[in-house]
Amino acid sequence: MTDAPATIPADTAASKPTVLVVDDTPDNLKMISALLKDAYRLKVANNGAKALEIAAGPAAPDLILLDIVMPGLDGHAVCERLKGDPRTRGIPVIFMTGRAEAGDRDQGLRLGAADYLTKPIDPTLLRERVAAVLARQT
Repeated sequence: MTDAPATIPADTAASKPTVLVVDDTPDNLKMISALLKDAYRLKVANNGAKALEIAAGPAAPDLILLDIVMPGLDGHAVCERLKGDPRTRGIPVIFMTGRAEAGDRDQGLRLGAADYLTKPIDPTLLRERVAAVLARQT
């Protein structure tokens, strides 16, 4: 009996999905990044305009986590533009917001969001929802 060669896990950075985290609060960017850094490649943007630039760039993210309440372009406007652009309309969006009213959630989903999470973010729920949305993409 011969020993089989050890299998190297295919968990290289290149094989991980890319998640763009968009929030104007630096502490939120740090917290979300810390929760997801082991499973995903991360990009961050602190405003809507930067998020649109990254999403339409050559290395588009596989998923966008998007705050709603931001100065300038808010999350609703960003989502509307993403879904209206053929280059970015297929990128799923999960809203993350302190706005917990049913009407806010409904509006986000009408704009094309795949999911809606309220702050404070539950780490387990965030990881589960991100994984579920990405699984639907494959």
